[in-house]
Amino acid sequence: MKKTFSGKVVSLKMQNTAVVEVLRYIEHPLYKKRLKRTKKYKADLGELTVNLGDRVRIQEIPPMSKGKYFRVLPGKAEK
Repeated sequence: MKKTFSGKVVSLKMQNTAVVEVLRYIEHPLYKKRLKRTKKYKADLGELTVNLGDRVRIQEIPPMSKGKYFRVLPGKAEK
């Protein structure tokens, strides 16, 4: 099963590539406070056009390059 995440586009400076920031919440093991954790993934755009700040879904694919192993899925991401 391929991993699928939703996140926000934070950079479009590379050709055919978007940097997508994925936000997740973890719970502290002792204090039980919810903490925000973010991670940025490089995702292939293919023929899609997106803008900065758009919410998108990304799906895992075989590696296209050293750091690019996700693809932006068509359609809007749910919040």
